[in-house]
Amino acid sequence: MHLPRPRSLAAQLFAMQVVLVAAVVVGCSFFAYVTSRTHADETARKQVLATAHALADSPSVREAIRTPDPSAALQPYAERVRHDTGIDFITIMNPKGIRWTHPDPGQIGQRFLGRTAPALHGRTFTETYTGTLGPSVRAVVPVLDDGRITGLVSVGITVQRISSEVTQQVKVLALAAGAALALGGLGTYVINARLRRHTHGMNAAELSAMHDYHQAALHAVREGLLMLDGGRRIALMNDGGRELLGLDESAVGRPVAELGLPAPLTGALLASEPRVDEVHMTADRIVVVNTRPVVGGEQRGTVITLRDHTELQALSGELDSERGFTQALRSQAHEAANRLHTVVSLIELGRVEQAVEFATAELELAQELTDKVVGAVAEPVLAALLLGKAAQANERGVELVLADDSRIDDGVLPSTLPARDLVTILGNLIDNAVDAAQGGEGARVTVTALVDGDELLLGVRDTGAGVDPDDRDEVFQRGWSTRGPGRGLGLGLVRQAVHRARGTVELARGAEGGAEFTVRLPLGPRPDRPGGAAGRARTSAGRTDGAPDRTHASPDRTDGTAAGAPSGSTEVDR
Repeated sequence: MHLPRPRSLAAQLFAMQVVLVAAVVVGCSFFAYVTSRTHADETARKQVLATAHALADSPSVREAIRTPDPSAALQPYAERVRHDTGIDFITIMNPKGIRWTHPDPGQIGQRFLGRTAPALHGRTFTETYTGTLGPSVRAVVPVLDDGRITGLVSVGITVQRISSEVTQQVKVLALAAGAALALGGLGTYVINARLRRHTHGMNAAELSAMHDYHQAALHAVREGLLMLDGGRRIALMNDGGRELLGLDESAVGRPVAELGLPAPLTGALLASEPRVDEVHMTADRIVVVNTRPVVGGEQRGTVITLRDHTELQALSGELDSERGFTQALRSQAHEAANRLHTVVSLIELGRVEQAVEFATAELELAQELTDKVVGAVAEPVLAALLLGKAAQANERGVELVLADDSRIDDGVLPSTLPARDLVTILGNLIDNAVDAAQGGEGARVTVTALVDGDELLLGVRDTGAGVDPDDRDEVFQRGWSTRGPGRGLGLGLVRQAVHRARGTVELARGAEGGAEFTVRLPLGPRPDRPGGAAGRARTSAGRTDGAPDRTHASPDRTDGTAAGAPSGSTEVDR
């Protein structure tokens, strides 16, 4: 059996509003009718009472009562007053209730129908009584002449006449009530038609279920989801969106331009055209942004999805490093095979001493670099990275040198400083430096790695041309590169990793004319670690590069730019 679908929410509200409007109109009409009837009765009482007093106080009435035939003078006078005031009857009678005047002349001389006792005692009163003309509202007033009651005046308006007047008012009221009901119904229909469009004809249960599913889906999706309204304010944001953008719940309702996000990311979120799989960087993450405007007759806002690309980018960087290291090993294996053939050929030619001398020189050169790196940098991840990068640089014609003051003991680096971040920072800086120095005369990259007080200092300088001052505000932006499209993520990743470690990155012109990047990462205080100003002074005194004061580029800045003005131009891959 198919059960009928419940009426839509708009239809239910329409029915309720129509009933409510009708009830209000009927209630107001009934109240107006009762008020009008009460007002009509009260007006009639006041009118007959005022007319009766005027007649009782009239000297003409008192003089006519003194005559032998009061009716002869009073009847025309009473009828004239009755017609002028719109009263239904005016009866003037003697104290015994015998009429001297009446609208029906045949009733003259007859006894008055109604109470007269209060008036005979000098009191004025009103009452509703059924007389010869039917039910009427009447007033009875005594006529006083020198303190004596010489007659009575009764003035009345029939209830039928009062009812007819109220009926006319009710007709007008009914027309007004009908017009109010029609206008209210029309307004209710227009409002509910708009509500029906906005609710898509769904009933209350369907809307409640949709809201529950909406909330469940919103918090279950791990990807970030944002919805902007027409004013470019955040109307909705799920947990993933808050985490990826580093925002809290207070961001809902605020304009996107006021959230302090990086300028390229803000521009993508505010774009009026769709954006597809754009990679952007926040202070801590790399996100893939997709946007689509919501248009329905007018632009209502934008739907934005965010995917975390941080781990994938880090893994891609590690994979690129491994590939480069593998290529370097292949090249070294090829060179080693050439050298081995050379040694074998020298032995076959009987030049044993030259063969031994050639082989020993090659071994000593390789072992010297290995011993220097391992002896100065006991941290295995950094030592392996430096050896691999040295091999890569050598294959590209660049000499990688470890500064004499480099020193990192084993166990110094805390667990709060991930090895992956160290690889990201130092690896990208070395790669950029090798790219910048490659092809120049005496191409060299100098790496410094040491513990300076409570900080880990990583420095990389090259013999390239340096960084152009015009580019100093763009160096740490995603996409900035002098090597063409598709590059420009390296320094952005460096800045991001430094920010996660709550450190700083500095850019300056090196002593050899190229760029010099210096990264300082806090290690936290330890009793066995030299620190303070003295340690930093010893480190500064031990430097031989003669570099000028460095320009700071704090990674906490949303634009990722350096604040100084280095000069020159370099082939740096950002």
